[in-house]
Amino acid sequence: MKNKKIRHQIITEIISNSSIGSQDDLLKVLADKGFSLTQATLSRDLKSMKVVKQPTEKGEYHYILPAQGVMAEGEASPENDSSFVQKGFLSLEFSGNMAVIKTRPGYAAGIASDIDSKSNTEFLGSIAGDDTILLIIREEVSRETVLEILSSTIPNI
Repeated sequence: MKNKKIRHQIITEIISNSSIGSQDDLLKVLADKGFSLTQATLSRDLKSMKVVKQPTEKGEYHYILPAQGVMAEGEASPENDSSFVQKGFLSLEFSGNMAVIKTRPGYAAGIASDIDSKSNTEFLGSIAGDDTILLIIREEVSRETVLEILSSTIPNI
C-alpha cells in the first residue's frame, strides 16, 4: 500500500496534466498507477488538498489545484489561500443560528475546509455543496462574532 504523501503527489500530477471531471475518472487513473482506494478516501484527499471543480469553456467541469499551484502537504500559503477564497466568495446571509455562504461553482468545498480547519468552538459544523456552504452556529454566538471569525478566512466578507 502506498502512503498518503505519495498518493497526493500522484493526484497533483494527474490533475495538473489531465482534464479529469469526476472522482470515478480519477479513481480509474489512480488504479492504473497501482493505487487501490475507496471513493471516500479520494474525496477526503481532494478536500484536504483543496482541489475544486471548475467549469470549462464547453460547460463541463474539471478538477483544478488551488491557485493553480502545488503546495507540499502541511505547507500553508496565506497568499494562495486568500486569493482562492477571494475569487470564490460571493455572499453571506444569516437565518437564525445558520449562515449560508454563496460561492462561485466549485469553490464551496475548499472554502468550507478552510473554515473547518480553524476548528472554532463557535460553529457546530458546515456542509458544502458545489456553490453553497451551510454553516451551523451555536445558539449563544452573535452574528458579529461569526463575521469576525469568518473574516480571518474570507478577507473580503
